[in-house]
Amino acid sequence: MGERIIKGDTCVLEGARWLAEYDSRFKRAIVEIGPLPLRLKEEGFAQLLNAIIGQQVSVASANAIWARMEGLNLTSEDRIAHASDEDLRAGGLSGQKMRYSRALAEARIDYTALRDMPSDEVIKTLTQVTGIGQWTAEIYAMFSLGRADVFAHGDLALQEAAKDLLGLPERPKEKQMREIAGDWSPWRSVAARVLWAYYRVVKSREGIR
Repeated sequence: MGERIIKGDTCVLEGARWLAEYDSRFKRAIVEIGPLPLRLKEEGFAQLLNAIIGQQVSVASANAIWARMEGLNLTSEDRIAHASDEDLRAGGLSGQKMRYSRALAEARIDYTALRDMPSDEVIKTLTQVTGIGQWTAEIYAMFSLGRADVFAHGDLALQEAAKDLLGLPERPKEKQMREIAGDWSPWRSVAARVLWAYYRVVKSREGIR
């Protein structure tokens, strides 16, 4: 596969140093926000289900729904596949997210195989599942597979943080964000960590779970 994988804090620090040397604005931000979070998560169905739950809701709301789903033991493929609407509704899922959760369970993704795929192929594979868009697939590649050079270009918190850090006149849309983030390769995932942490400092709220 040949892509750089983030395995621990040392990798994140290496990326942060590269970004600080590349752009003094990143250096200033890194000094202001302090140590960057590792943000690595486990692989598998539960992480994608968690990401689906987090779509288009606040961090606090997503955390509350996930806690309910865990309390009802509704976080595995088999449990979701056999759950009734009443079960899923009790977990806090909307009708749309019920459909998305079931589609994910029915897809039976080979999560082990994803490890050896290039990031573009990972994202292509995941986005074939109803309810998994570009953002969800990119987040999975970044945090569950540890890919160092993936960026969630459509993430509003990243866009807003980039606007503030780079002194842009307005929040960049996804296309412009993609062009801007291209300069941060091969450490775009670390750049995202910096921007999310910067967003938390500037806005006094979390931009990512």
